[in-house]
Amino acid sequence: YNKLSNDTNKGQIMIKVAISGACGRMGQEVVRTIFNDPQTEAVSVIDIKHEGENIGEITGIKNLNLTVKKDLKSALEETKPDVLVDFTDPTNVYNNAKICLNSGVSPVIGTTGLKDEQLEELKKLAEEKHLGCLIAPNFATGAVLMMMFAKTASKFFDNAEIIEYHHNQKKDAPSGTAIKTAQMMSTEKENFANGNIAETELISGARGGNFDKNIHIHSIRMPGYVASQEVIFGSTGQTLKIRHDSIDRTCFMPGVLMAVKYIAENKKFIYGLENIF
Repeated sequence: YNKLSNDTNKGQIMIKVAISGACGRMGQEVVRTIFNDPQTEAVSVIDIKHEGENIGEITGIKNLNLTVKKDLKSALEETKPDVLVDFTDPTNVYNNAKICLNSGVSPVIGTTGLKDEQLEELKKLAEEKHLGCLIAPNFATGAVLMMMFAKTASKFFDNAEIIEYHHNQKKDAPSGTAIKTAQMMSTEKENFANGNIAETELISGARGGNFDKNIHIHSIRMPGYVASQEVIFGSTGQTLKIRHDSIDRTCFMPGVLMAVKYIAENKKFIYGLENIF
């Protein structure tokens, strides 16, 4: 099945997309999104599980017939996609991104857990290869707006803390969204614990992780959540809460599609979806 055979798509340039982590919950949503968009075509699916199976059967897409591959490099060499979307694992994402860039493929990365030095290395490699690379801690447009609003609010409040909530299968803590939010906030103020007295934790970690500029981040891991975050600001006589809740993984897909289309045309390294809004 080839979407180019569809009359509505004649004359359009298709963006060929590979999906890594295609059999996971986020990966399956990406496969459906790429399949259903008239400007994108799924050409390869990669996962360490379900090797040799048909992704169409896994995702419930009757007209999609792609075999799940386990080896990323060979899959990219075989299908030559324009873009790869990665929703895999914090332990694999860095190597996956390097394989993509060395294979001439622009990665769109939704997997969190990359370290600062790894981000810098990927930026250098993308520039050397003259390829785009977009890394987004969160693809939900509402979550990105929440981060932007938090940065603005940081100018007006003396104190702030972050609480992030995720399902109990998430491996990294704090979340990439919380770290990105704190990074954006820290550009606006030198200290977010103004007036706090010296503290003694009776239980280690009770005050959460202390990020740059004294922004405390608290991570909740519990079944029932998808992804939520609350940024709490305080000053004399008032508090402000900025919160975003992801109810269903479909909320991330408009952002993923936006990133795929942008990075297929723009040979830039981008960290954070807000930079293409």
